[in-house]
Amino acid sequence: MDDRSDRRSVVNRAQSPDGRPSMAQVAAHAKVSHQTVSRVVNGATGVKPATRERVEAAIRELGYRRNNAARTLVTSRSGLIGVIAVGSFLYGPTRTLAGIEEAARSHDFTTLLATIRSGGDGELSEQFERAIDTCLDRSVEAIIVIAAQEDVVRQVPMFAVDVPLIVVGPPQSHLPGLSTFSVDQRQGAKDAIAHLGELGHRRILVLTGPGRWIDAQERRTGALDECEARGIAAEVVAGDWSPASGYEAGRALADRADGVPTAIFSANDAMALGLLAAFNEAGVTVPDDVSLIGFDDIPEAAYFSPALTTVHQDFTTLGHRVLEAAAALIGGQEPDMSAVPPVLLVRSSTAQPPEQAREKKR
Repeated sequence: MDDRSDRRSVVNRAQSPDGRPSMAQVAAHAKVSHQTVSRVVNGATGVKPATRERVEAAIRELGYRRNNAARTLVTSRSGLIGVIAVGSFLYGPTRTLAGIEEAARSHDFTTLLATIRSGGDGELSEQFERAIDTCLDRSVEAIIVIAAQEDVVRQVPMFAVDVPLIVVGPPQSHLPGLSTFSVDQRQGAKDAIAHLGELGHRRILVLTGPGRWIDAQERRTGALDECEARGIAAEVVAGDWSPASGYEAGRALADRADGVPTAIFSANDAMALGLLAAFNEAGVTVPDDVSLIGFDDIPEAAYFSPALTTVHQDFTTLGHRVLEAAAALIGGQEPDMSAVPPVLLVRSSTAQPPEQAREKKR
């Protein structure tokens, strides 16, 4: 069995309380006292080299990993919080990371970032395992997982750790029994559709994000639920978060014989930017011909032409609340894990449907 398999067996044993080796078992295996094992684990001096080697061999053979949460009660704290994220430069995950880092400094913590790449379940599982090992080997006091995609969410329950674990992104319903933290994506999408409905729009196109992303799933569900509740005819087109996919959707809409719908809900601002570019080229005017609303409120959204109506997510607040929840769990307290509410920002890209606007002018 190779080293990677050895590590996997160690992590998997942590899934069962009966399978995790204790310090007493290491002591018995090495034929030394519990105190000697503790001194070796904590790097204390005064242990004979031969004895230290015997203890370290027992640790390797049994797959022992010290309980860092208990260790902090009798030794100095590490002050480290591990953050595991899929490598992504999208606005939301990046801003969440920045918020966590900023809050960590204010709470005298240091973050240890481990990034993993997207891949098949087997490859992702190995990467996730290595990231957890990296965090635990550095004696982190808590682990925060930014799980923006469902394949990452599936990995989390497979690995039990003995430090507080918080998953950022999915709502509680996706990971029952674990601590999760999120912006209320579904409510944000409902608010966007409600705004369009109150303006009088009855034909709305929903441009979704990629299906494997949790945020995309939640926004799609919220938007379609609100359309159904209001009796609004909804059309769904799949995008991939990029301006390019918004541009392609916009060109296809502008070329349709039946014309564009009166309003579009874009599941993020980047795709809305692509839509605006395509409509500008095709002579479709926003909001006179079609209203457009986005999601995220990226810094540039207020400077689009026209300024984009969008759903604001306060990623700084999200990051701070995640870190505060981790600090509370480390201290044995029960944190507030309620979702961060989104805020609808109405700007110039939404208006009444063209027919209502024309009637109003008569």
